[in-house]
Amino acid sequence: MTKQAAVRLPDETYARLKALSSRTGRTATYYIREAVEEHLDDLEDVYMAEQVIARVRSGQEPVHTLDDVERDLGLAD
Repeated sequence: MTKQAAVRLPDETYARLKALSSRTGRTATYYIREAVEEHLDDLEDVYMAEQVIARVRSGQEPVHTLDDVERDLGLAD
């Protein structure tokens, strides 16, 4: 199943997209879908990382030094 979404693009971006579509014979929709699928994982990772950073800065997320981890794993000298 697929869902439809509307996207507003700046004129220059739209022109580039249409030119690429014309040169390659693929639709603009194809390239929009490709871009979203390619970058969605990265965007999700950035969003989650920003949430963790905010929790660390507010003291709500525990942090561990490398020395602590090595000691807990029995790797410290």
